[in-house]
Amino acid sequence: MAKAFASQGDMSEKNISFTEVGEGLWAFTAEGDPNSGVIIGEDSVMIVEAQATPRLANKVIEKVREVTDKPISHVVMTHYHAVRVLGASAFGADQVIMGETARAMVAERGQEDWDSEFQRFPRLFEGHESIPGLTWPNTTFNDRMTVYLGNRRVDLMHLGRAHTAGDIVIHVPDQNVMFTGDIVEYHSACYCGDGHFADWGDTLDEIKWFDVDAIAPGRGDALVGRDMVNEAIENTRDFVDSTYRPAARVAARGGTLKEAWDAVRAECDPKFSDYAIYEHCLPFNVARAYDEARGIDTPRIWTAERDIEMWEALQG
Repeated sequence: MAKAFASQGDMSEKNISFTEVGEGLWAFTAEGDPNSGVIIGEDSVMIVEAQATPRLANKVIEKVREVTDKPISHVVMTHYHAVRVLGASAFGADQVIMGETARAMVAERGQEDWDSEFQRFPRLFEGHESIPGLTWPNTTFNDRMTVYLGNRRVDLMHLGRAHTAGDIVIHVPDQNVMFTGDIVEYHSACYCGDGHFADWGDTLDEIKWFDVDAIAPGRGDALVGRDMVNEAIENTRDFVDSTYRPAARVAARGGTLKEAWDAVRAECDPKFSDYAIYEHCLPFNVARAYDEARGIDTPRIWTAERDIEMWEALQG
């Protein structure tokens, strides 16, 4: 390799924030690292996103125990990526929930994604030796599912493809708060390596329809208030569109992946280069945008070997 991935050198500890986004609803954030959500019900707690390892999941549990002693009964994962799911065993929840499409993606590409992400971003796998294996849900659904935590209703929904084909969101109606996973980010680059650019904007519109009062996004600060929510949704839309458009123009004229990389950088660097994990995401985003523009609907599986081949091509 000509040089390491940006994320391989990112070893600095991030400051954790634990922000109440509604009554009994919390966002665990860490300066652009993967977020988790906490939903406190009448008798028990639901966790949204399990972190990459049980050791990192225990940092979420520590924050939960600062605000409630209720047992953790449910863990929900918005999609299949390793950094979101491999810490699930730490919570000891009876119900581990994913969308059916996300479960199928664990079966299809879960191990490859784990190997790939571990190589790309070693800091996020602190305590990786404590991972018992791939995380498999014991409950799945297709379009919609409702869970009651006592009297508190929690709606789980697949609104469309975006960050992956199987993204779900979690909506708590009594507070009109949503946990969006990586469909929405805040001052953090979207990882689009397994994404669906043509669908992402429509899925953002579906989220926008709910007119929520707060969002716990996939990465970045908690979004409290409709102004901040709408800003994040539109910034996410701009990021996705600004990545796809130049790559699609290059693909349409038969240009190379390296030419697409240069075109995307020209458009995105001035607007997004200060976003968290921007340099980490960019090569994977360009590769996927280039593929989609050439008619490849299902994202190709990333492997540790493919990562290196792609990166070397972009350095040429």
